[in-house]
Amino acid sequence: MSTVVETDVLIVGSGPAGASAALALSTYGVPNIVVTRYASLADTPRAHITNQRTMEVLRDLGVEQDVIARATPQHLMGNTTFCTSLAGEELGRVRSWGNDPLVQAAHELASPTRMCDLPQHLMEPVLVDAAVARGTSLRFETEYLSHTQDADGVTATVRDRLRGDTYEIRAKYLIGADGGRSKVAEDAGLPMGGQMGVAGSINIVFEADLTRYVAHRPATLYWVLAPGATVGGIGAGLVRCVRPWNEWLIVWGYDVTAGAPDLTTEYAESVVRQLLGDDEIPVTIKSSSAWTVNEMYAESYSNGRVFCAGDATHRHPPSNGLGSNTSIQDAYNLAWKLKLVLDGSASPKLLDTYTAERAPVGKQVVTRANRSIGETAPVFEALDGLSPQTPEQLWANIAARKEVGEAAEKQRAKLREAIAFKVYEFNAHGVDLNQRYTSDAIVPDGTAPETFPRDPELHHQPTSRPGARIPHAWITSGTRTLSTLDTVGQGRFTLLTGIGGEGWLRAAEAQDVDIATVVIGPGQQYEDPYGDWARLSEVSDAGALLVRPDGFVAFRHATAALDALGVLSDALRRILGHAR
Repeated sequence: MSTVVETDVLIVGSGPAGASAALALSTYGVPNIVVTRYASLADTPRAHITNQRTMEVLRDLGVEQDVIARATPQHLMGNTTFCTSLAGEELGRVRSWGNDPLVQAAHELASPTRMCDLPQHLMEPVLVDAAVARGTSLRFETEYLSHTQDADGVTATVRDRLRGDTYEIRAKYLIGADGGRSKVAEDAGLPMGGQMGVAGSINIVFEADLTRYVAHRPATLYWVLAPGATVGGIGAGLVRCVRPWNEWLIVWGYDVTAGAPDLTTEYAESVVRQLLGDDEIPVTIKSSSAWTVNEMYAESYSNGRVFCAGDATHRHPPSNGLGSNTSIQDAYNLAWKLKLVLDGSASPKLLDTYTAERAPVGKQVVTRANRSIGETAPVFEALDGLSPQTPEQLWANIAARKEVGEAAEKQRAKLREAIAFKVYEFNAHGVDLNQRYTSDAIVPDGTAPETFPRDPELHHQPTSRPGARIPHAWITSGTRTLSTLDTVGQGRFTLLTGIGGEGWLRAAEAQDVDIATVVIGPGQQYEDPYGDWARLSEVSDAGALLVRPDGFVAFRHATAALDALGVLSDALRRILGHAR
């Protein structure tokens, strides 16, 4: 066996979780190695919806503009259409992904970023290229085999698939970001809840110029209600735009108990033709693959010095577009904690908060995505399309909605209601942004528990409560206009205060850990011309918010404190795991 390779953090997997972990760690100056058993990055579109919270993460990591340059913009994502085929009858639409005027206003108020659609095979190079440019060592064709750990680190055995030999990589910490069949998670013995393989789906990637069918109703997703669409899969046939308007991905279900069909080019084209409803338009099949719908989540994300992220810890269908978003956010949560532990600023106890904070999010995402599949059934039910019947009967049921009379009117109302309810899949703004962390890295401020007057899955509720992401407000610095989110992050803590908060500033400067300071108020470093921050901060001018490197509020004090140094020092000791 050859000489042992050494690094601070070894990352297994170069997908969204692994690539973003590498990017964050290299941005923070932490040496890391990424190994992937594959010869290249993703070569199929897979994950694609990129929500506002993920765009905030990418903004902080300095690659937001690279993503925007490659992505389909938000305004082309949002006419989610239900139809009998793309060339067939349209049954209804949902304004989606923030494109409903009221939801768009909520998006504008919530964040300095816009969501977009960037397929995984285009997202991964952005993350990996930036990570490598900042110091990550990337090893393709390198397969993780096993690991052992001791009090000082982890020794992983990997195989060079080109040479065929094995060697060891010694790291202080190991991150398993090796997907839904994670060997790292298995070897680490992470406890899992839920089940795998609850339904079967097929992905078919193809090229076709569908401008005539979609340009007038631009969208990321077109849902097809056709015979066989309720078998397995994600609830209906799906035509997904990869690149407007000539590259596409179809999702079609199969009976998982009978096994996947033979994915020949002829079979793939027959499915494509059925969902397009056009037998003449030129179609080029690029790839096809079978996969299963899963409903599984890890109850713990770590074992000793081994941590897992992304699909290794939450395995679910693509409904709601949460997969890569949650994966990137997992990595972002973990990276700053590893950095502070490795440089001695924090106790290893800080790393225990990774599971405490991210496991509830992962479970919520798995539950929400699988629930969305079930919420497609009422659309079929409105057309009496759930019970076994001939295609002719389904087409007759669909045609009946156009008739005169009370029965047809009730059918139309039922169909509208069922389609509108899919807002829980396509506009779940609260699922994206209402994450609330409870852990030892969050110091409660003693205020009453938070209440949500509106549906917390649909509506974002900004707050500066400890455990919530810092609210976005536009502020100014000279001639610059920037978001409050732009004043935090960069791998360090930030203390925000206002006029009268001098005691907090002195307390921040006296700490051993790096804390940036931000003063907002008239004549100060930053000003609040619209008065939005005064309202959203939920503290007085002389109060303080301590924001973690990941943009989450760790500590809040509503007013000035006589012993600001002692109060802040005690809070930091708890956050960093030094509290007795």
